[in-house]
Amino acid sequence: MIFFVDENDENIRLDSFLTSVTTDLSRSRLQSLIKSGAVKVNNSDKKPSYIIKDGDKIELEIPENEILKIEPENISLDIIWEDENMLVVNKPSGMLTHPTTIEKSGTLVNALLYKYNNNLSDINGEFRRGILHRLDRNTSGLLMIAKNNKTHEYLAEKIKNHEFTKKYITIVKGNYPLDEDIIEYPIGRHPTQPHKMAVVENGKESTTIVKVIKRFKDATQLDVTLITGRTHQIRVHLSKKGHPVFNDTLYGAGQSKVKTEEQVLQSYYLRFTKPFSDEIIELQIEPDEKIKKVINYLESKK
Repeated sequence: MIFFVDENDENIRLDSFLTSVTTDLSRSRLQSLIKSGAVKVNNSDKKPSYIIKDGDKIELEIPENEILKIEPENISLDIIWEDENMLVVNKPSGMLTHPTTIEKSGTLVNALLYKYNNNLSDINGEFRRGILHRLDRNTSGLLMIAKNNKTHEYLAEKIKNHEFTKKYITIVKGNYPLDEDIIEYPIGRHPTQPHKMAVVENGKESTTIVKVIKRFKDATQLDVTLITGRTHQIRVHLSKKGHPVFNDTLYGAGQSKVKTEEQVLQSYYLRFTKPFSDEIIELQIEPDEKIKKVINYLESKK
């Protein structure tokens, strides 16, 4: 299995990364494989504690009797746009983008395998077939999927160079002070809670553009454009500004009276160049049911 580290996975241990992206091998088993030379990073042996970097090529040779197959599942897909090389799907809130060592069913990848069989890129391994970029489980919206490795490489380069536009709609707690804002806090792993990201001095440069859509009594609806694509970027930036995303319990919002599946956040707009052409593809979807539910609640409180 071959994996290429991107900016959202770097700065964690090699064994932790492999635990998150491979089969149900335990962390201790993966550590043994790393120590035995079954794992190469840029064609070299590394320790389990090696901190992976953006651009690293990781090769893992798993013994045949330990390989776990990800099963296709007949799960409905909301396909917004498609051609022979890629598709854009609307991922619902509550669905994992790809399997993990703990959850191996019910994910977007399980659904993609059922519809497209092996006609999906495998650059990022079996657990991430076709996956170019991710959305958190409870963030809904538009995701690009690559059907082959050539397209995957093409789109990954566009993403890395920020040559596409991705917008989100969200609702945050409190009255956001500016009608338009540019947030530029550096983001990295939380120093004591590795499952979280945080604004840290040595973090990666991160830029988020915010525009107010509507103000409510104790909340604000925002249009958010990502210039960079760090893990949890919108949630971290808005929390740092003192206006966490509505119902985002991980970053300080807490659950409100109107219950939803965690953070009220949707990737609603994509603009990109169709692979191997000059055609511009522009896609936009309506707010999902979670956002509508919260807006209706806020409207009723005026």
